[in-house]
Amino acid sequence: MQSEPETVCNVAISFDRCKITSVTCSCGNKDIFYCAHVVALSLYRIRKPDQVKLHLPISETLFQMNRDQLQKFVQYLITVHHTEVLPTAQKLADEILSQNSEINQVHGAPDPTAGASIDDENCWHLDEEQVQEQVKLFLSQGGYHGSGKQLNLLFAKVREMLKMRDSNGARMLTLITEQFMADPRLSLWRQQGTSMTDKYRQLWDELGALWMCIVLNPHCKLEQKSSWLKQLKKWNSVDVCPWEDGNHGNELPNLTNALPQGANANQENLGQCKSLEYQHLPAHKFLEEGESYLTLAVEVALIGLGQQRIMPDGLYAQEKVCRNEEQLISKLQEIELDDTLVKIFRKQAVFLLEGGPYSGLGEVIHRESVPMHTFAKYLFTCLLPHDAELAYKSALRAMRLLVLESTAPSGDLSRPHHIASVVPNRYPRWFTLSHIESQQCELASTMLTAAKGDVQRLETVLESIQKNIHSSSHIFKLAQDAFKIATLMDSLPDITLLKVSLELGLQSMLTAALSLPSKS
Repeated sequence: MQSEPETVCNVAISFDRCKITSVTCSCGNKDIFYCAHVVALSLYRIRKPDQVKLHLPISETLFQMNRDQLQKFVQYLITVHHTEVLPTAQKLADEILSQNSEINQVHGAPDPTAGASIDDENCWHLDEEQVQEQVKLFLSQGGYHGSGKQLNLLFAKVREMLKMRDSNGARMLTLITEQFMADPRLSLWRQQGTSMTDKYRQLWDELGALWMCIVLNPHCKLEQKSSWLKQLKKWNSVDVCPWEDGNHGNELPNLTNALPQGANANQENLGQCKSLEYQHLPAHKFLEEGESYLTLAVEVALIGLGQQRIMPDGLYAQEKVCRNEEQLISKLQEIELDDTLVKIFRKQAVFLLEGGPYSGLGEVIHRESVPMHTFAKYLFTCLLPHDAELAYKSALRAMRLLVLESTAPSGDLSRPHHIASVVPNRYPRWFTLSHIESQQCELASTMLTAAKGDVQRLETVLESIQKNIHSSSHIFKLAQDAFKIATLMDSLPDITLLKVSLELGLQSMLTAALSLPSKS
């Protein structure tokens, strides 16, 4: 500012193989990021490299001096900075003159201007103390004064480092995690048996997601991964380390309103996103011709969404499963499908249907496997215009909800790549069950709408509904949906759909009657 007096700051920056390895500035500002003066000097060096004189390491310069020059050099250095270096100079002189001193047991002397050895790891400068202090400060504010936003900025910085393959990313995340583990509120919540706040849970989720990115990095050495595994196990063994579900109490909030509901949930979100245009960037190093980073990203997303996984224990972990799945589908819905991507969808749908224990759409799944209703609805919508047979086959396979069935199919044990369903003598605690059943209902409704006018398809969908949906309210809703679809104003009534509506209505009444308590 013009009103502020001009100040001169002394800045020193050390480089090693195109990286800033250390910085000092007399301004005294303490932050995890570089001060404005360090940034200014770095930009000056980048834009005007000829204006910054390069010197040989000081050890090389001293080697070229004779005795008189060395004495003059040292005395002038002490004269200019006598109040700062004189005590150190006298101490070093005494040690050098002593034959038995430790300094005389070492050959040569250190040179901070010479840089590291070619075999040494070179890292961007990171003020570890400041990272710890900043995180500790933000956590102590308990989510107030924008501390959560500041922590997310730190997480974003870690992501940026990982993207640039900066080894400081893991160092910085380690420092952040240590401060999270040292948060005194963890002990308090554990003693009281209460849940952590939702904002705090989200920060821990981000922490876990970043560690996944680090340990799955294919460019990391095996020794690094072994070291991180040891550290993660150490943190996990601490009593106050939070559980993944984040739920220590007995209160079960109503998730029906917490999770997106209905046929337009993602849009048996998109409106808030900016319109993005995704393009195919060629990936020359991959095996198959025509692959791009976009096709690979879509294929990996489909593999992840269709992977069979057991529903985790705990309220928060189950809610996170649903939320993460719907967020990923929302990202996929931003992409406009072309012929290349349609081929990816068809290939993955076939793989999932024919897959063994790794597929959530395989012939046999575990009784407590996470249902595929939400994913199958998206897959059905994408495949329907291009391969209706495959679309219906995938959606019908996904309609099952084995956790509500008293018995489950044992599977074909003669096929070694299939696993048999394990049916325990209990109903697991699925806190998100109402949301899951609503997604099952939406999938069925989507198929009914698409099958209008196709008698065989409608009969197949009806059989699937009658077999897999156990809630009378959802069956009644589907009866209403079928009636509305059958009697649209712009077409003649669909007799088959009206029959479907009638059968579903009767079944809903029967199901409701069977669920009523009987009089003795």
